[in-house]
Amino acid sequence: MDIIPYVRHYKIRALFAVLVTLPIGMMDTAIPWALKKYIDSLNSGMNDLKFAAIMPILIIVFSLLQSVFTYLATYLNAWVGAKISNGLKYDLFKKLMRFDADFFDKNVSGTIQARFNIDVDTACTGFLNHLKMFSTRIFNSLSLIVALFVISWQLAIVAVIVLLMALYPLTTIRKRIADIANASVYSGAAISTHYLETFSGNRVVTSYNLYSYQLKKFIDALAYAFKLNLKMTQRSGILSPIMHLVIGIGIAVIIWCGSYLITHDYLTIGGFAAFVTSVIMLYQPIKSIGNDMNAVQISVMAIERVFTLLRETPKITNKTHAKQISKIKKDIEYRDVSFEYIKDRPVLKNVNLKINVGETVAFVGNSGGGKTTVVSLLSRFYDVTSGKIMIDGTDIRNIDLDSLRDKIAIVFQDNFLFKGSIRDNILLGNENATKEEINQAVKSACLDEFISSLDKGLDTQIGERGVLLSGGQKQRVAIARAFIKNAPIVVLDEATSALDNKSEAVVQRAIDNLMKDRTVLVIAHRLSTVRNADKIVVVNYGEIAEIGTHDELIGKKDSIYASLYNTQLTTKVQESLLQKA
Repeated sequence: MDIIPYVRHYKIRALFAVLVTLPIGMMDTAIPWALKKYIDSLNSGMNDLKFAAIMPILIIVFSLLQSVFTYLATYLNAWVGAKISNGLKYDLFKKLMRFDADFFDKNVSGTIQARFNIDVDTACTGFLNHLKMFSTRIFNSLSLIVALFVISWQLAIVAVIVLLMALYPLTTIRKRIADIANASVYSGAAISTHYLETFSGNRVVTSYNLYSYQLKKFIDALAYAFKLNLKMTQRSGILSPIMHLVIGIGIAVIIWCGSYLITHDYLTIGGFAAFVTSVIMLYQPIKSIGNDMNAVQISVMAIERVFTLLRETPKITNKTHAKQISKIKKDIEYRDVSFEYIKDRPVLKNVNLKINVGETVAFVGNSGGGKTTVVSLLSRFYDVTSGKIMIDGTDIRNIDLDSLRDKIAIVFQDNFLFKGSIRDNILLGNENATKEEINQAVKSACLDEFISSLDKGLDTQIGERGVLLSGGQKQRVAIARAFIKNAPIVVLDEATSALDNKSEAVVQRAIDNLMKDRTVLVIAHRLSTVRNADKIVVVNYGEIAEIGTHDELIGKKDSIYASLYNTQLTTKVQESLLQKA
């Protein structure tokens, strides 16, 4: 089994947690045994009541020991379950971080939480808790069955036949609930997603009065989960009533047969009382075992989902003997690159482009034309569908992933900042940076004035996702992070498009500092920011339509770039006149 390596580290405690259930189960036989001795001693006319006086004390002692062992088993199972769960979560989290962008494109946050966190708890803690319960019941049942055969082998045969008849429906439970159980996981994930979306998008919900809209989606998700729960009950809920009926009939048959055996002196009254007590103790847990098996099967299926996920291989991986690169000496080249997110729906078509070291290359074009995709392929967020991207003549698929990405610093349009301080977020670029390097990064990112205005300076907490900072401040923290990484390639993915004019001016100064002495790829929305680029690449419908400098493209007849530039310039003039008016 896949889970064995995770159990092996704690095998002594895990084995002890199972073995300690042996005395827990076997001690239940003390009660019917004591009852038989007690009733037979009274029935034989014994006047010595010492035995009768000792029996209650023995029962109390056995019950006390059983309670101690039960607590010990519960504690050990909880300890082992939590350790195994943490081990699995550790490996799953490592796997999650290495999954490619396509994986995150296709899975919502609720599904990630369900598959990487909740499933692990269900798989480990739930399974081990039920394992403790079942091992206790197995030892209990075996000891009680032995006791039944010792008391009366005739009645014991009847009792075992009834037991097998009651347990038979459990063989069908897995098939009955498998599809519903898996669907329930994703319905729960959908509900979690609604919570997370409402939390992250609370300002949008408030500003657009989306209360009814969000509530309707949430109600639909609840209704779907409710429907699945009812189906689960319909398919598995019948098991316990069937067991109740079979066991009731079995006890009736045992009482009828027992009466015959007593009247023909094959069984004493004490023996019969002990037998009935043992049968009731044997059958009582069986009445509810249908619901327990339901929970066990859900845990088993959670284990299967967890290990299916662990066995899944990310699409973007290192090849054997992947090459390390220390620096970029010559150029970056796209050769006949085509790419599609969805099969047979190309986003890029036969892109050919060479970027020399130290050049600033701007990618422009209409929205959805493929600009961001061109740049995303360089960091191997995705792999090309055909063709290849090379650095100094080496296909990037043959370069070690960490080595490749260490050479690229990216400033996104909407940069993600982690909960913590400004210092924490800047140091993500290089956790070993010195104080001087941090100060230089802050100054180069035009953050020094802002930082000096804060009581706690760089140690100021910024809240989850940097919510306590303005858009321009977040961008400059991201630029400082890129500075401190000191990568030879810088990617600017529309880094100023979401900012107002004042913030843009400050951020642009920081970007200008960042671009010095580096190879820069700029995805530009505002064309006025790329006039000084060494090369402007116009990407249109997945193809490179034009390449040249600003002056070359502006002067070109029927130039797409000139059309885009003039349109933006006209719009900017109109906006300026309206503001003055």
